[in-house]
This record gives sequence, structure tokens and C-alpha cells, in this order.
Amino acid sequence: QVQLVESGGGLVQAGDSLRLSCAASGRTFTTGMGWFRQAPGKEREFTAAISRSGTSTNYGPTVKGRFTISRDNAKNTVYLQMNDLKPEDTAVYYCVATTTGVLPTSPRGYNYWGQGTQVTVSS
Repeated sequence: QVQLVESGGGLVQAGDSLRLSCAASGRTFTTGMGWFRQAPGKEREFTAAISRSGTSTNYGPTVKGRFTISRDNAKNTVYLQMNDLKPEDTAVYYCVATTTGVLPTSPRGYNYWGQGTQVTVSS
């Protein structure tokens, strides 16, 4: 089992930056980790993913160029640096991990999920 705990969410204004953290514990060997987000009334949206080595990343089209994913394996932690935030980035952000795939973009590709952290961007 892998336990994932997110932190760093909050209320910010449009144009601000925010960094989310996700600490993994338990069975921490994963082939990939990442983030999804879900806005009210919408499906979960792939946001970003990073390979175990950190050398490969993937981003959803709506955040590419503004968000950066990184990881510190010594701390078993994944980060999501979010810059130039927009009101449409408002959502619950979920940390995810997979032990079977590499950078999947479907929610079904991840077998571990955190509880989520709320990010609200005001205009």
C-alpha cells in the first residue's frame, strides 16, 4: 500500500503562484506519480505526471507551460509548482501514484490516490 498526503492548497488571486506537495509513505516504490484535478460538476482531469527517476514528465494541455512537476525521492515527495494561476484552475487537486505504468493520463492508470487539496483562484 502507498499512502499519499497532499498539502499546499489554498485561496489565491489570478496570476499568483502556489506549490502543492505530496508525501508518500508505506510501499513507496512507484513507477510514476502525478496530479489530477476535479472542478465542481466536471470529470477528473489529468494535470501532470513524473517518472520515478524524474527524467520524464507529462502535462495536460491546459496547464502545460504554467505548471511544473518535480520529485525528491529522498523525501518521497512530489511537487506541483503552479504559476500564473487562473480562475479555471480552481479545483480539488489529487496526488496519484502508479506501480504498474509510466505517465498514464487516464485515472484508471493510477492505483493510489490522496484525499485531495482544494485550490481556489479568485479573479
